[in-house]
Amino acid sequence: MSKLDSIKTVAQNKKAYHDYFVEDKYEAGIELFGTEVKSIRAGKLNLKDSWCSVVEGEIFINGMHVSPYEQGNIFNRDPMRVRKLLMHKREIIKLYSYVKQDGYSLIPLSVYFRGSNVKVEVGLCKGKKLYDKRSSDAERSAKRSIERALKERQQ
Repeated sequence: MSKLDSIKTVAQNKKAYHDYFVEDKYEAGIELFGTEVKSIRAGKLNLKDSWCSVVEGEIFINGMHVSPYEQGNIFNRDPMRVRKLLMHKREIIKLYSYVKQDGYSLIPLSVYFRGSNVKVEVGLCKGKKLYDKRSSDAERSAKRSIERALKERQQ
């Protein structure tokens, strides 16, 4: 495995999996400044309430918080600024056509390093209703209890 293939996950948006059905996943680059990359390497990143928007054929990530780098002084940028995502034009047009449909959203699922490049995994998501959340929680707890029972039986 070469250095370009190594993947190091920095942050995941677990709330997205709770609030949305993830239908498809896409990889995008992100436009960052040097101090932001250093801060992300330190793991100071929050994706909790972030979302993506398509404006004039370009895709942007909103609400992603990258804490200021401690040694960055005057070079630090606004932690909540809107950042541009880098994707192929045909992918952006495809995603925009889905977003125009009812109930679809673009949600960042994770941020990771692929080699030395920062990548964002963007999910095409459909919102969950309250009863969907309850059923997925019940399903998860049932699966956990089955695994626990099997583990006790094996001992």
